[in-house]
Parts: sequence; structure tokens; C-alpha cells
Amino acid sequence: MGSTSSCCVSSSPKLRRNAHSRLESHNLEPELSREDTGCNLQHISDRENVDELNLEYNPSDHPRASTIFLSKSQTDVELPSKNVHEKRKSLFINHLTHMDESKHGSRRRKHSSCSTIFLDDNTVSQPNLKFTIKCVSLAIYYHIKNRDRDGGMRQDIFDEKLHPLSKSEVPSDYDKHNPEQKQIYRFVRTLFSAAQLTAECAIVTLVYVERLLTYADIDIGPGNWKRMVLGAVLLASKVWDDQAVWNVDYCQILKDITVEDMNELERQFLELLQFNINVPSSVYAKYYFDLRSLSETNNLSFPLEPLSRDKAQRLEAISRLCDDKYKDARRAAKKRSASVDNLVGVQWVPAILS
Repeated sequence: MGSTSSCCVSSSPKLRRNAHSRLESHNLEPELSREDTGCNLQHISDRENVDELNLEYNPSDHPRASTIFLSKSQTDVELPSKNVHEKRKSLFINHLTHMDESKHGSRRRKHSSCSTIFLDDNTVSQPNLKFTIKCVSLAIYYHIKNRDRDGGMRQDIFDEKLHPLSKSEVPSDYDKHNPEQKQIYRFVRTLFSAAQLTAECAIVTLVYVERLLTYADIDIGPGNWKRMVLGAVLLASKVWDDQAVWNVDYCQILKDITVEDMNELERQFLELLQFNINVPSSVYAKYYFDLRSLSETNNLSFPLEPLSRDKAQRLEAISRLCDDKYKDARRAAKKRSASVDNLVGVQWVPAILS
């Protein structure tokens, strides 16, 4: 172990080259420095977390960081004042309103009661596809509308002038006019409908878009948003879905795009993401609930439906499954000693759905 020709020497490629040169010249060095022996090699965990401080402020990596699209939507001051009251509606209010002829055409809102519970068909584990695509399109719309005017760095792979998605001529002012939310929704809906992607994939798509904006320090605008969204959808479908859509399949959706272009788009997208395609469950849940908050603010709440008996039985079955799963944890919590003066305990009351 005291010899200079230790295992550390042979494990370093640099030292192997030095050893080979010594064999050729037959001049052995008396001793090696600490740097040459590889004792100062950085641990792999340190190399992977070089930018750890920045990750704490990156919403696509850290669950406590605020999402970018939600902050951009809150800075929008051009909302019509007549919709302010509508945007304050609670998600617990049924938005399925109808005309009541007995009350001279006044609208009625239904609330949950002891006999009827109104729920939407949209949960964090099973989001509604149409609702999620609308919210993701709205988030992208606010990204484009409230983007930084300096534009950040420019990436040619996303430029629709250099890499058009169709053979039609790109107008000279293609990067001047912001697209409408309906235009973004139609583009995203076409991709998801043709490729038969899930709602969870739409949420992951938004995570990758915001991760791209922060990692590559670029802005999404009128001239590059389609290719950015296309690259995010392409990557999210491969990461999330078990049966991923091939790149050649997107060429059937977008008739004028080539496979080589799709491959290059995917490659550069991954490089700009630094190959970080991991989406923790906490980050996914944060984006889901922020999308719900965005929908509530913009009056896009999904219509509520009465809780049926079949759905109530399924919810009760899930509740029993979770109850059995955490039964041991509750027993351990009951064994803890506590002061009678400051007795604070969690009471587990079973919910009965009939």
C-alpha cells in the first residue's frame, strides 16, 4: 500500500497513459503527486449535484418552488372586469347551470348537500384528458404572452422558419404575433388525439417545457412554441407511456416533417435538459394542483356531476385499501406517550358512503 504503484494509479486513464510513456522511455519517476494518484477525484454524487442550489428554485425539479406558468398568469392584468366574479367560483360549486323556466330564465347553481355530493371526474391519479389539455394549453399561452422581451438564448432547432412543420410558406412576421389559446389547444389536442396519449402525459409535457426554459435559458414565443411543445410531447410520451409512440408515427400526424428532423429535435431537447427526464411524484402533483388553480382563476373548472352509487363504492374500496395500508402506522402512533394537558391526537373516523 505504501508503493506509488497502487490500485489508484491503474484505475486512472491519465496514469495509464503516463505509465505507458514511462515504459517507452524507461525513465521511472521517483514519486507521483497527489493529483496524479487520483486521490482528489470528485465523488460521483458531487458531480451529479453541482447545480443543487439552483435546483431548489427550479419548479420542474423542486416540489416547493412555484410553477412559472402560475406566476405568469397572475401577472396578467388585462382580464375583463366582468369575469372577476366568475373567476372566484369555488371548485365545489356545480358549474352545470341550466335555465329554470319557473324562475323566468334565472340560472341555478347546485351545491353539495347531505343527500347529493357533486364531484368532478378529475383526480391527480386519473386526470380528465380534455380538461388537462385545456389547462396545459392555457399555461403555454401565458408563457408566450408574458415572456421576457429580451428573448434569452436562441435555439435554431425550435425555429419554425428554419425547421418548418409544413410545406406552406412561413410568413415574415411569424414570430411577431402571439397565438391565441384556442390555436395552442387545437395543436396539442391534435397530437394527443392522433397519438392516443394520456392526460398524465400532458402534465409531464408542461414540466419538460418549463424545465427546458430554465435549463437552456430560453423563452417560448410565437416563432418556436410549436416545436418546443412537439419536442416535450415526444419526450413525455416515451418516458410516461409503456407503449411509446415512435418518431416515425409523428410524421404521419405532421405530414411534412421528416424522421431525421424528429430525431434531431429529440436529441437536442435531451441535451438541453441535460438528460434530466425524471419527474418526481411530488413535482407532478404540484403541477396538477397548480393547473387546477389556473383553471379556477380562468373559469375553466370542469363540470361537476352527482356522485353515483358505483363511484361511491369504488371510493369506499380505495378508502378501505388505504386504511389497511396505514393500520400499522396508526397503532404505532397510539403507543406514544403524551401529556394530558396538551393532548393532541389524530382521530380516524371511517367515512360511510351510501
